[in-house]
Amino acid sequence: MDYSGNRDKISILSSLDLKAFFFDMDGVLFDSMPNHAKAWVYAFEQQGVKFDEYGAYMREGMTGVGTINEVFQLRLGRNATEEECKKIYKTKSDCFDRLSSAKIIPHVTDVLQLVKDAGLEIFIVTGSGQLSLIDTLNDHFPGFFQREKMVTAFDVKKGKPDPEPYLMALQKGNLKPDQVVVVENAPLGVRSAIAAGIFTIAVNTGILKDKELIDNGADLVYKDMRSLYEELLNNLRF
Repeated sequence: MDYSGNRDKISILSSLDLKAFFFDMDGVLFDSMPNHAKAWVYAFEQQGVKFDEYGAYMREGMTGVGTINEVFQLRLGRNATEEECKKIYKTKSDCFDRLSSAKIIPHVTDVLQLVKDAGLEIFIVTGSGQLSLIDTLNDHFPGFFQREKMVTAFDVKKGKPDPEPYLMALQKGNLKPDQVVVVENAPLGVRSAIAAGIFTIAVNTGILKDKELIDNGADLVYKDMRSLYEELLNNLRF
């Protein structure tokens, strides 16, 4: 993909009354999606349900129950029972926790520091309920995150791609959509943020084609966090 057009579009940041950045977690802060994808494939296989890693990336941001029911509808023509949901999600979570720890996405700490230095608030808006990641945020990113500025799978009913998570973050921060920029990596997360009326930057840190992010409405797409950092360095007001 030709990313040169980003330079014209990101200049809009200098004209906004920016107050905050909303960051997704998996695939934005942590390189955790490979492990999530492997764990989902394993959990569904234990129930005899066919699934693949690309499908996991495409559904990133959905709640666990939402993912399970969508796959069951696709493969079996029905929703999963409550017992099936609990069993599959526990298998998935246990498998995820057995895999090697997810590393921090390269240069995301630089992006966070840049946003903090610009005097902007930082929120997390994630569909994840993976406590092993949520509980270690301050260990990996000391000084950046506060629990009252997080929206996780435990806070929402609908989850991404519904705008509920981002609307909830706006409400928590007493913010308007035009005062915020979202940083996402997943199609459903992009769709959620756009539906909430927020300018959305996608960083394609995974295996998806850029087209998946563009087709779901991303205002900008970057190939990595370093590219985003360099653009923000020139376009954030300090």
